[in-house]
Amino acid sequence: MHSQYPSRIAGMSYPATYKYTKEHEWIEVNGNIGTVGITDYAQSSLGDIVFVDLPKVGATLAAHDTFGSVESVKAVSDLYSPVAGTVTEVNSALNDAPETINSDANSTWLMKIEISDTAALGDLLDAEAYEKYVAEETGH
Repeated sequence: MHSQYPSRIAGMSYPATYKYTKEHEWIEVNGNIGTVGITDYAQSSLGDIVFVDLPKVGATLAAHDTFGSVESVKAVSDLYSPVAGTVTEVNSALNDAPETINSDANSTWLMKIEISDTAALGDLLDAEAYEKYVAEETGH
């Protein structure tokens, strides 16, 4: 299956300013606020996204907690928080336009979280390490 999509995988970009998880979420950190989305690889693997289930503002999450899910025509995938903290905002525009994630995964955020322990960011992957991880996972 992977050999059908080498150009899609090879052409993906992962912004260098983001941190990444092995569950294919990204986080962009500004002070103690993290903006979280899913990676280009994740949206490509999922296919056409039809629904996004997001957390409630004020929810407290531990790192690796499930904070919602993304439903595509192929499957439902859980979303995992890259960090511990409190949800300060969710992207409610995705209720009406979940496919926005497919068209621009790197800019389409799911939630914003006030990070309770910024030191934990050191446990996340940088863009180069994430790209290598995806390459190992896909065989590209």
